[in-house]
Amino acid sequence: MCGIAGILLKNGDSGIDTGTALIDMLDGCQHRGPDSTGFALYESGEEGQLKLRFHVGSDNEAGDAVAALKAVFDEHGAEVIEEERIAGSYRVVVRFSGDLQKFSYAVEHAAKVVSIGESLEIVKDVGGAHDVDDTYDVHLFRGSHGLGHVRLATESDVKPEASHPFWATGFADVAIVHNGQITNYWKMRRRLERRGFAFATDNDSELIAVYLADKMNQGIPLKDSLASSIDDMDGTFSFLVSTRDEIGYAKDRLAAKPMIMFENDDLIAIASEEVSLNRLFPGRALDTREPPPGSYRTWSRSI
Repeated sequence: MCGIAGILLKNGDSGIDTGTALIDMLDGCQHRGPDSTGFALYESGEEGQLKLRFHVGSDNEAGDAVAALKAVFDEHGAEVIEEERIAGSYRVVVRFSGDLQKFSYAVEHAAKVVSIGESLEIVKDVGGAHDVDDTYDVHLFRGSHGLGHVRLATESDVKPEASHPFWATGFADVAIVHNGQITNYWKMRRRLERRGFAFATDNDSELIAVYLADKMNQGIPLKDSLASSIDDMDGTFSFLVSTRDEIGYAKDRLAAKPMIMFENDDLIAIASEEVSLNRLFPGRALDTREPPPGSYRTWSRSI
């Protein structure tokens, strides 16, 4: 049992701070996943610059990882603009104009990649929403949209790199949060690997992200990519996906995994439980609805 949440501010004038909203939404469903918490956060980026986040550990281990990363940066012509270490993570902004897929696969060999994007930054760690906020200051985030996840570890250890969200390895600015299980995971993964894609984990959420990013890279809109995912993926699942300008959801046809949404003129908010949506509007009765089985939809921010 895990909990997912997502919010998109349609025009930026809702009076809601995205970071704080996601913290509140995840705190509301923290009982679904007390082991770890993560956020996929989007704000305006600069063309030609990439924001990268890594898990590097601590002490000498961290120093060695950062040194190895900088060697990869030099090899691929990535110029470091700014950098900082926070707890066991390393955040760096680089100027880069090369092959993103080759670059991302190369840095993955030097340290555990959390996310790469012009707009996207993923922050995730063990503990609850407020624990992660205390370390990474998620509440200061003022971007246009984001996703969140609380995890109950069932198939892997409780550690930062096993936390969600996951980014689409090899593709910028695509992230996913997922509640469920893809039962034809290995079949779909082998198909993508035969086409040259690499995976950093054995997590089915990463597979969904790469699958969708590949579709969009072929010129297929996110909405149509979500439609095909319902046919191509076996299992029970509810997931949210985000790109630099959109968020969307898909549910399998059995609809065993919960999802509920609220929409008005200013925003769309989606979560596993209604209590998360109520945290956004305390004391108000909300006109919420549950997406039907086998459904999908996307929303875009005003650009």
